[in-house]
Amino acid sequence: MDWNELASSVLAGKKITEQEAMNILSCPDIEILALLNAAYTIRHHYYGNKVKLNMIINTKSGFCSENCGYCSQSRDSSAPIQKYRMMDKDSIIEGAERAHKLNSGTYCIVASGRGPTTRELNQVTSAVLEIKNKYNLTVCACLGILKPGQAKQLKDAGVDRYNHNINTSENHHEQITTSHTYQDRVNTVNEAKRVGISPCSGVIVGMKESKLDVIQMANALRELDADSIPVNFLHAIDGTALEGTDELTPLYCLKVLALFRFINPSKEIRISGGREVNLRSLQPFGLFAANSIFIGDYLTTDGQEGTKDHQMLIDLGFEVDYETSEMPI
Repeated sequence: MDWNELASSVLAGKKITEQEAMNILSCPDIEILALLNAAYTIRHHYYGNKVKLNMIINTKSGFCSENCGYCSQSRDSSAPIQKYRMMDKDSIIEGAERAHKLNSGTYCIVASGRGPTTRELNQVTSAVLEIKNKYNLTVCACLGILKPGQAKQLKDAGVDRYNHNINTSENHHEQITTSHTYQDRVNTVNEAKRVGISPCSGVIVGMKESKLDVIQMANALRELDADSIPVNFLHAIDGTALEGTDELTPLYCLKVLALFRFINPSKEIRISGGREVNLRSLQPFGLFAANSIFIGDYLTTDGQEGTKDHQMLIDLGFEVDYETSEMPI
């Protein structure tokens, strides 16, 4: 397969076929550098050598009524995690200050649960109003399934982006959770778009899905026109339904990132949860396909030290993209 020729066709506006997508995921390991070079051609066309930094804060941990098989916060999980109700406004604002000091352009406010209560939403929006006055940060909220009117309240408070991952393919969805539907997730992403919030939606790879499922995920996000696509790699947690699942290799993770770049060429592709344990020593190579990472910790798992992430970017010759909320992602 001529990967550079395929990249050129993508830059010319061609959508790759299902067979071409399968060829990417089945790329011989010996061709991985050629594949990444082609993916980088696309990435560089849209983003140059810039990398967006995102920082996440878990504002409410545990107490979730959903049964997502990957999640340590789900109702069925016995994982020994810290549990707490929604943080107060000052704590959320302190998190934004940490994000600012780490040179993160995007601050992601996340809460467990099916969706926010009125009190929880008011607490978040009150904090966001103050954050927007104090710091030049893009604010992303990830609060679950939204009820009518809640997206508009977030937009009015200054939330720039709303994250609600599809997580897996529509066909594989019921193998991961049955407490909500795939369409519930799609509807929330579309509701964010409808009120003018930039949509963020991504996936978790490594949950016993097929390669075809991964391709369908990438194409579904293309259809949703998600501006930002976090690609998570399963970090299986003891006590969850997917405990002990270990299907990924670093090279396969790189192929997945390349696939998402080929299918969603102009979008922000973010290497997200599980990059440290799945990409391991090959983490830097992921940024030749992706153009964004999380710094700091995730929801209930540890991330890489922020200083190491910054050093990785310096060593690669990349520069931080100091995006602002005035600039749509």
